[in-house]
Amino acid sequence: MTAAIPVLRLFRARTEGSDRVAFIELFFDLVFVFAVTQLSHHVIEHLTPRGVLEGVVMLIAVWWLWIYTTWVTNWMNPEKGPVRWMLITMMLAGLVLSTAIPQAFTGQGLQFALAYVGMQVGRTIFTAVSYHLCGDRLNSLNLVRIAVWFIVAAPLWIVGPLLGPDAQLLLWAAALGIELLGPVFRYWTPFLATSPPETWQVAGGHMAERAGLFMIIALGESIIVTGTVFSRSEQDLPAVAAFLAAFVSTILFWLLYFSHGAEHGSRFIRRSTRTGMIARLTYTYLHMILVAGVVLVAVGDELVLAHPSDPVDATTLAVVIAAPALYLLGNLLFKRSIGRPWLRSHLIGMAALSALYVAAPAIPGLTALGITWITNGVLALVVVIDEFVWPHDEEDESVELEQIDAA
Repeated sequence: MTAAIPVLRLFRARTEGSDRVAFIELFFDLVFVFAVTQLSHHVIEHLTPRGVLEGVVMLIAVWWLWIYTTWVTNWMNPEKGPVRWMLITMMLAGLVLSTAIPQAFTGQGLQFALAYVGMQVGRTIFTAVSYHLCGDRLNSLNLVRIAVWFIVAAPLWIVGPLLGPDAQLLLWAAALGIELLGPVFRYWTPFLATSPPETWQVAGGHMAERAGLFMIIALGESIIVTGTVFSRSEQDLPAVAAFLAAFVSTILFWLLYFSHGAEHGSRFIRRSTRTGMIARLTYTYLHMILVAGVVLVAVGDELVLAHPSDPVDATTLAVVIAAPALYLLGNLLFKRSIGRPWLRSHLIGMAALSALYVAAPAIPGLTALGITWITNGVLALVVVIDEFVWPHDEEDESVELEQIDAA
C-alpha cells in the first residue's frame, strides 16, 4: 500500500484550482507550433488535391497526438517528475515527427510513422501502468484498451512508407480511420469489452482552456507566416494591403472563436455531469475542423501575399474561400455542441462564401487581394450579426442549463 502512494500522487486531485494548465504543458505546445508551421508549408509547396490530402492526413495525426496528450494531462499532474519527463520525452519525439513532415511522403515517412506510433503507444502505456500501480484497475483497463487500438493501427503507419507514396497515403488514412473510430466504439477490445463512459470524466475547465490554447497556437502560426512572407516581399502598396488583410482575417478568426465560443464552452462543460462525453465530441472531434480552417487560412495568406495584384486563379480562389467557410462550419458545430442554437449568422456567412465562389470568376479584374478583402467582409458581417443583431448569450443561458445533462 505504501508503494502505491507516490504513484497515486501522479494524478490530479479533483479540488478547486487543481485543473489549471501547467507551464510544462505550454512548453510541450511549442513543438506543435513548429508542427503546424511545417504542415502549412507542406500544403503550400504541394498545392494539388493529392498534396492537400497528404496535409489533411498529417494534420489529423498531429491533432490526434496533441488531444490524447491533453486527455492524459487532464488526469495526471504534469508538475510531478515522472509525468514531466514523459512530456519532455514526447517533445523530443514530436520534434522528430515535425521535422519529417515536409518529406513525409518522399523519403521520411518512416521517421514520421515511428515517432507517431512511439508517442501514442508509449504515452498510453505509461498512463495505464500508472493507474495500475495506484490500484485503479478500471481506468488502467481503459488505457489498455486504448493502447490496443493504437497497436492495431501501428503496422499500417510503419508499413505504409515501405510500399511507396500511393500505398502510404491509403494505409495512413486507414490507420487514422481505426484510431478515430476508437472513441466511437468506446475502445471495444476482445476479452476486455468496452470502456464505461462514466470513467471518461475530465476537468472541464482544463480541457476547454487547452483547446483554446491550441487555437491560439494555430492562429499564431498564421501570424508567423504572414510576417515572414511580408518581410521578404517588396513592401509596396499591394503588399501592405495584403499584409493588413491577413492580419484582419486572423483577428476575425479569433473573434469568432473566443468572443462567443471558448468561454461559453468552458461554462457548459464545467456544469455538466458528463464531461467526458462532451470532451469527446466538442474538443476531440469538432476542433479538428476549426484547426484545419486556421491552417488553410495561413496557406491562403501566403498565396495572396506572394502575388496580391495578380488576377485570382482557381487555386487561390478555392483556398481563400474554403478557409473561412471551413472555419465557420467548425464554429457552427462547436457552438451547437455546447448548447447554442444553429447560429443563423454562421449559416448566412457560409452561404455568402459559397455564392462568392460561384460568382467570382465572372467578376472582371478581381485580384487575389480583392477576394481576400471580400471574404474578410463576410466574416466581419458574421461577427457584427453575432454581436448586435442576434445576440444570444444571455437569451440562451436558461436553455443551456436545461441541455447540459442531455448533451
